[in-house]
Formats: sequence, C-alpha cells, structure tokens
Amino acid sequence: RRLRIYVKRTVDVVGSATLLLLCSPMLLVVAATVKLTSKGPVFFRQKRVGQHGRPFTFLKFRSMYENNDHSEHEEFVRKLIHEPTGNHATGKNGERVYKMTDDKRVTAVGKWIRRSSLDELPQLFNVLCGDMSLVGPRPPIPYEVVLYEVWHRRRVLDVKPGITGLWQVSGRSCLKFDEMVRLDLRYVRTWTPWLDLKILLKTPAAVVRGSGAY
Repeated sequence: RRLRIYVKRTVDVVGSATLLLLCSPMLLVVAATVKLTSKGPVFFRQKRVGQHGRPFTFLKFRSMYENNDHSEHEEFVRKLIHEPTGNHATGKNGERVYKMTDDKRVTAVGKWIRRSSLDELPQLFNVLCGDMSLVGPRPPIPYEVVLYEVWHRRRVLDVKPGITGLWQVSGRSCLKFDEMVRLDLRYVRTWTPWLDLKILLKTPAAVVRGSGAY
C-alpha cells in the first residue's frame, strides 16, 4: 500500500505540473476574462474538508459575483442530503439534476467556465501542494460535512479529495447525493493506480459531454 500511495503522489506531482505548463495559455485567458467581466478577484478561495477531516484552502476561478449570501445554497445542501426526493431541477436535456441550475450568484462568464469545467483548473495548484489528488472524492464544504450521516463521513477520511473521480465520469450532478457517496466509497475500497488511470482517461470525454455540469 505504501508503494501504491507513493506512485499516486508521484503521478499527482508530475501530472499537475505538466498540466499547469500545458494549460498556462488557457489559465491566462480565463483569468483575464474573469477579471475583465466582473468585479472581484480572479480566484475563488474557500475552506474545504480534506483527508482525515483536515481543512484546506480550495481554489477555483471565480464564477460568482462578490459578497454573496450562501444561505440559499446551505438550505439546498440540507435538502439534498436529508430530503432527496423531489429536490432536483431539470437539465438542458430533460434529465434530473441534483444541483442549483439557476443560481443567481453566478456571472455570465461563470456559467460558461462552469459548463466547460475550466473553473476547476486552479485546483492543479492544490494537487501540487498535496492538499488534493488528481483523482478522488470531491472536497466538501464544512457546512455540508456537519449534515453528514456517519456512513457519509468515510468519503472524507480515507483518501485525499480529487479534481475528478468516479462521480464525475458517472453522471456528476445527475446522481443523487447518496449515489455519489456510494461511488466515492467504492473508489476508497477498490482504489489502485490502474483505477486512477481509467478515471483520468474517461474524464476528457465526460467534460466534453457536459452531462450534469452546471
């Protein structure tokens, strides 16, 4: 297991550094677009819960207006976890989506970079620093973790959070919360470097397809 963890960390460092180098022109374009189209910083920084419940500063390109009230999102998360039946929206293709699809906090450019997943690129710095991995469960917000049932908590205990994972390549927000957690727990139980490779290879197609991305 130590060898597999070493391999995973090596892939994370080499992979994130390589992607940052290759994507640097895109990073600059998105950063400039965010800065020029709305007031506020280029990056959105937020406390998230990492492996073993440790908090860290999570990076994204800012897709929202500044100084937002997050109470509506907190209530949505509460219902998503404890009242999943009926707590969904309708996506562009008529599919059920378990995410806020008409979030008034999101800018016009923010909708585009979310849809294309470009807002996630700064998390490569989180991977390089060791707070995240290329592959793993998505890091939750602290007010989300407070609402977790006991079995939900394993998704933030056993492995580092990731940029992509089984959830992302299996439907993303088209899946209910408990379905997402079960995918994360399956990843925790069956993780190998080969599984990471399979997920990484499937990720570009999932991004292009855009199913569940809002």
